[in-house]
Amino acid sequence: MTDRTMRPVDVVIVGFGWGGAIMAKELTEEGLQVLALERGTYRDTYPDGAYPSTLDELTYLQRFKLFQDMSASTFTFRYDVNSVAVPYRQIGAFKPGTGVGGAGLHWAGQHWRMFPEELRLRSHYVERYGAKFIPEGMTIQDFGVSYEELEPHFDFAEKVFGTSGQAYRVKGRIVGDGNPFDADRSDAFPLPAQKVPYGPHVFMKAARELGFHPFRAPAATVSAPYTNPYGCQMGPCNFCGFCSGYACYNYSKASPNVNVLPALRDLPNFELRPNCNVLRILLDSSRKRATGVEYVDAAGNTVVQPAQIVIASTFAYNNAHLFMLSGIGQQYDPATGEGTVGKNVSYQMLSNIQTFFPTDTNSNPFMGAGGNSVAFDDFNGDNFDHGPLGFVGGSVLWCNPAGAKPISGIAVPTGTPQWGSAWKKAVKENYTNTVSIDSNGANMVYRDCYLDLDPTYKNKFGQPLLRFTFDWKDNDIRMTRFVTSKLEQVAKAMNPKSYTITQKNFGDHFDLRPYQTTHWAGGLIMGPDRPTSALNRYLQSWDVPNVFAVGSGVFPVGLGYNPTGAVAALAYWCAKAVRQQYLKDPRPLVDA
Repeated sequence: MTDRTMRPVDVVIVGFGWGGAIMAKELTEEGLQVLALERGTYRDTYPDGAYPSTLDELTYLQRFKLFQDMSASTFTFRYDVNSVAVPYRQIGAFKPGTGVGGAGLHWAGQHWRMFPEELRLRSHYVERYGAKFIPEGMTIQDFGVSYEELEPHFDFAEKVFGTSGQAYRVKGRIVGDGNPFDADRSDAFPLPAQKVPYGPHVFMKAARELGFHPFRAPAATVSAPYTNPYGCQMGPCNFCGFCSGYACYNYSKASPNVNVLPALRDLPNFELRPNCNVLRILLDSSRKRATGVEYVDAAGNTVVQPAQIVIASTFAYNNAHLFMLSGIGQQYDPATGEGTVGKNVSYQMLSNIQTFFPTDTNSNPFMGAGGNSVAFDDFNGDNFDHGPLGFVGGSVLWCNPAGAKPISGIAVPTGTPQWGSAWKKAVKENYTNTVSIDSNGANMVYRDCYLDLDPTYKNKFGQPLLRFTFDWKDNDIRMTRFVTSKLEQVAKAMNPKSYTITQKNFGDHFDLRPYQTTHWAGGLIMGPDRPTSALNRYLQSWDVPNVFAVGSGVFPVGLGYNPTGAVAALAYWCAKAVRQQYLKDPRPLVDA
């Protein structure tokens, strides 16, 4: 029962992370009355990032202050259609955010673009290797938008974020020692690359000696004082090591709260309402037009918010959940391959090598920043010949000293007891003498990895939970083991006294317990045609044209890079289409 109906607005935005903040800023510039609804509490640098209380690993990273409350609403998982789904009751493998800023408040700050071929991945693989190279059951497809179309939006997002980096090629001219595999850029990064700590320095030297092409990775943790195009100010990073999982007390890490919200806060045509859990998008009798949303406020009241345009900008898979609960689009069916909502869910494939050096090396791993890495892309995207290797996908390889914490950041050599005097001795000998290096690889999409509504479990509002059907596939295990073998070459060239490798093995199932990455994608995918995608190339629903969606849930394929840079660029692309096309003529922007 509806307790209240609010005054209509032009645009209602569901979720206020990076995508929602960008859409709000762009659409308020058109003079539209914009309302953002965030299910979590209000958050900002103060008090959530206030020094020194924010430098508290127990509160933030062990008790998950900035993350979703799994007792209120969670997800269920199963390996395949014949397995029984079980709830994800405690944060482990991934950490969905909640509150104003969403995952953009607690992210690490890795700010990447995409490779041009990733935006047309199926077409690229067919052209280079032939259609038969793509494994049976792999459902990769094209985004429906080109790198050339997105490049101006990648560039502007970097300026909004204050991204620090070194370009390789700008307007066709080589300008520095950046990533030689990068596509051409229209401009340099707004700030110089970050300083290189000890561990990445050793990694860079070893990779270069092996003939690879290391570079200082782009980071949304600023290397100097910065004011972005919205007039929002940032202070230089001091490498405190408390990035991922924390709000930055120094205004050094880009977030919606620091880089966009200050430019929105005082606008008369913008409103942000926290503690509003949107239940569904409301449709008219034709079910081809949204009339607004229904949500539950902090007092437990059911509220109807009328709007002319609805923007779904929740975290990754939650957009698909919202569409399912609202009856927008056709649920994907893995048996027939028909339907699109829930299709092509993907994750990432990670591996790690922990190197241990002699005492007094002083690698100082507690100093760092989440985005401050040295990386190389020789085995990312399609930068190498996949033909003889028999797998699709690749991985960035990097050394990223994000700050070794006093609880979770303690690494000891293989064979060390888990407790007692021998463990203490190993911690003392190794804590300042370790360097961690990683692969961060693409997880492809498959016919039998998808999202739907769980028939058994419900959230506290009585709605079905979102159900994941997902497991690792041999293609991705083959990829991660190949790139980890290359990473091991670098580890050996770094000349440690010992090292340990953590990687996936054939036959391993997806494990919800240890943390891996929060980078889910897909489920509400964009594409060039209606039968294969839920959204058109402008991120507009094929079925309800006054509904748009932004976030990594729109990716039709998995990426080797972290998704935030692509999320931001696609949000600006979508906003441009709304501003320049849809508002002048509210209609489907692509013929079905």
